[in-house]
Amino acid sequence: MRNHIIPSSLKERPNYIEQIRPYIKKNLIKVISGQRRVGKSYLLFQLMKLIQSSEETANIIYINMEDLQFDFIKNATDLNEYILSQLKSDEHNYIFIDEIQDIIDFEKALRSLLLDEKNDLYITGSNAKMLSGELATFLSGRYIEFNVYSLSYPEFLSFHQLKDNDQSLAHYFKYGGLPYLINLPLNDQAFEYLKSVYSTIIFRDVVSRYSLRNSLFLEKLVLFLADSIGSLFSAKRISDFLKSQQTNLAPHQIQLYNSYLTSAFIIHEAGRYDIIGKKIFESGSKFYFENTGLRNAIIGYKPNDLGKILENVVYNHLLFLGYQVKVGTMNTQEIDFVCERNGEIVYVQVALRLENQNTIDREFGNLLAIPDNYPKLVVTNDQFDGNTQQGIRHLYIRDFLMLEAIV
Repeated sequence: MRNHIIPSSLKERPNYIEQIRPYIKKNLIKVISGQRRVGKSYLLFQLMKLIQSSEETANIIYINMEDLQFDFIKNATDLNEYILSQLKSDEHNYIFIDEIQDIIDFEKALRSLLLDEKNDLYITGSNAKMLSGELATFLSGRYIEFNVYSLSYPEFLSFHQLKDNDQSLAHYFKYGGLPYLINLPLNDQAFEYLKSVYSTIIFRDVVSRYSLRNSLFLEKLVLFLADSIGSLFSAKRISDFLKSQQTNLAPHQIQLYNSYLTSAFIIHEAGRYDIIGKKIFESGSKFYFENTGLRNAIIGYKPNDLGKILENVVYNHLLFLGYQVKVGTMNTQEIDFVCERNGEIVYVQVALRLENQNTIDREFGNLLAIPDNYPKLVVTNDQFDGNTQQGIRHLYIRDFLMLEAIV
């Protein structure tokens, strides 16, 4: 590997490194997935640096499919032949492949390379459906996946060398947590960068990959989702609206386009969960943006959107903490987030402000009606010095975002 591939200065993300560290030298493919530009490549560099710190002469093979020098690798055969030419038979080989989804039938090469226990494989990808589908089919039980997200609020503060205050929080809400923003002023210049990232994702990871003809509708759908954060998604309602605008698109096509956006990690889906019946509904999901900065860059950042962005940021932090997050329903009541991790559950309500008794009764009352003793909390944009209300914690958003765990 060329020595200058690893940047001299790396902003570390120890949360992910500590997740992956136990699997180094294990005969499993380490799959690092996430939206483009969330820092997957730099995570690979950190892993290379970690390996070299304990094994100075480690044989590291690095392939970046966005680098023109690897343009000759088109398919599994090309990939396998190149890596075989770089292997050292008498020692461990650390193989890193960045943006592997651009290689046709890549999973066949991985399966072959995995036969040699001296090969330690790490791959990144920006397509959830392709990675999970192909790897599950060909390498069931032989890989482990790590989801990488935009910077959490504490990471954002560290990267930008900011103090934890309301101005920093406002910047985080407005511009989001793409790591490259540390190289730009947090102003309109940042939005221009975010727009270019959005265009790359839309046209490379969605329109081109799925050979979509109706890219105009796709962009309209993204705008609709950006304006509908926190609302239940109905493909039929969107289809009916489009008919009124002289545009015919069947509900199943809308669902399909939505799945493409989810696969490219532009949005995340939170399915609807019946708390009493303990079942997931087939319809009525909510969708949240992987990065609020991208959302704001394409639809604009308006003061009356703060409630939507607040809910989106809370959802993203729950993902960062490792929770599986669903939207809860209980009879006629709604719980914003039902979060599960390692068999433990947390319930979270989100409100911009607890400005009157009706809001307080609704947010706390819905949680009090849940017939179990799992932790429950309400997150708001109100600064609050109190304790709990009947055992339910009330957290100011900045305090919530600094949590490393919910107990």
